Amino acid sequence: MSATKLSAPEQTVPPRPTPSLRGRTLPKYLPPALLGGSAVVCAAALYLLDRWNPAVWAILAAVLYTAAVTVLSAVVENRRKAVDRLVTSVVYVCFTVAMVPLVSLLWTVLSRGLVRLDGYFLSVSMNGVTPSMDAGGVYHAIVGTLLMTLMAAVISVPIGLMTAVYLVEYGRGRLRQAITFFVDVMTGIPSIVAGLFVVALWILLFGPGHTNGAAGAIALSVLMIPVVVRSCEEMLRLVPNELREASYALGVPKWLTVLKVVLPTALSGLTTGVMLALARVIGETAPLILTAGSSAVSINANLFEGQMMSLPVFIYSQVRMGGAINYERAWAGALTLIIIVMLLFLAARLVSHFFAPKTR
Repeated sequence: MSATKLSAPEQTVPPRPTPSLRGRTLPKYLPPALLGGSAVVCAAALYLLDRWNPAVWAILAAVLYTAAVTVLSAVVENRRKAVDRLVTSVVYVCFTVAMVPLVSLLWTVLSRGLVRLDGYFLSVSMNGVTPSMDAGGVYHAIVGTLLMTLMAAVISVPIGLMTAVYLVEYGRGRLRQAITFFVDVMTGIPSIVAGLFVVALWILLFGPGHTNGAAGAIALSVLMIPVVVRSCEEMLRLVPNELREASYALGVPKWLTVLKVVLPTALSGLTTGVMLALARVIGETAPLILTAGSSAVSINANLFEGQMMSLPVFIYSQVRMGGAINYERAWAGALTLIIIVMLLFLAARLVSHFFAPKTR
């Protein structure tokens, strides 16, 4: 008797539905098409109304796209997908709105600063230059800015780093709470208050009328210390406790564990935090007007004698004098300041990359 073989019926795979308006999902090409259409419609409307503005165009296009894609998704798909597309679009719109002022600011500074920014402008001072002369440069302000910022960093970084180490590794009880409270208060102190504090200190020590770069650097350090403390504290807390415990298990004392394990592990974040603090103070104007002066026109490399110009004060003084040439100098000074900050961040990235602990 021969056995009969029963074969299972072949299963047919249903064809994969293609996205279309008749289906229950929007085609992939539709959201980009809606975004392009919204941009074209808003641009045409602003041109017809003679109200063209790039920032307004970007915001209106984003709002129109959000409304269009949400309504289409609610009609074609379902409520859940419509809400998902709405929230996603709102996130992108918020990002666009946040980027518009930044891009506009950078574009304005670039377009107006490049008119005068050249090698001559960066290599000469304002010595012997009157406000109406089409000459002069920003070299003395660059020197003053770098010297005062460097001195402020030399004062602030050790104090801020050691304070952060104490708060994370050693601090307990009321003293730690008091230090944390004062650091929080100092973080929000107005910059001009720091300048007035240094002016009062200088009057007590040297008498009235003494303005120099050292006073400006001390004023900047008052503003810089709390930022360094807060940023370094957060970076030190990110170091895993397992690394500390492994070091203690080998008999390494706590101070050496902090020096050889904790600080090298957090070096990348610490460097970034210090650069953020430098970027916070390098653009301060009010405390430097009070402490370092605002009338220096020649190069002064001595922090302890004579007034010293800085880039923010140079920009302020040029705008205050008015005139097309002075405004050009101010915009070029602003672009120079932005370039210096960008170079500082680039240096911080390189330092953190080369000196951070290597991992496999």
